[in-house]
Order: sequence, then C-alpha cells, then structure tokens
Amino acid sequence: MPRVHDRGGWPSEELINRIEHQLADWERRIDALNVVLGEKGLRSTDEHRRAMESLPPQQYESLTYYQRWAAGLELLLLEKGVLTREEIDRQMAELERHERQGIG
Repeated sequence: MPRVHDRGGWPSEELINRIEHQLADWERRIDALNVVLGEKGLRSTDEHRRAMESLPPQQYESLTYYQRWAAGLELLLLEKGVLTREEIDRQMAELERHERQGIG
C-alpha cells in the first residue's frame, strides 16, 4: 500500500488558495510546541515529517495542516516515551470536561 508523502495535497486542477489567514489559537500552540520540542532535542524536522507520513493515508488526507502536525508530534512523544497513551487520553478528557463547563 502506498504511503503518503508530505506534499501539500494531491495534484489537481484546483488553484492553490494562497490567501494568508489568521491562525487559530490551537494552531499557534501546535507551532510553539513544535519549536520547543525541537529546541529540547525531542524532535527533528526529519522525525516529525516521518511521523506525519506514517499516518494511514485516509487519516492523513482527512486532517488539516496543523492537525497533521499535532498527530505527528503526538506519535513522536509516544515513541520516545515522553508521554503515554493513558496520559494523553486523561489530559484530553480533562480538556473536554473544561470545554463543556466553559472553563478556559
């Protein structure tokens, strides 16, 4: 089965939307996390690209740019033993609980 390659999308006749847009807060946080993990030596550009490209093709194609970044960083942190799946799931449940309760 062919794997995805970080190419920015499938070739098509559609024009590329080159209009700059305001990043959402979570996208800025993912970008910042990416920088910090690099500075701490916990990820390299090649590792991050490999992690994103190792996502199943259907998942990769269904995610936005920064969602791919988040999924790749999550995979790297799991592989390196920095976080466990249980820790991630527990934190996600806590964030969802806060969101439902309107807690910032």
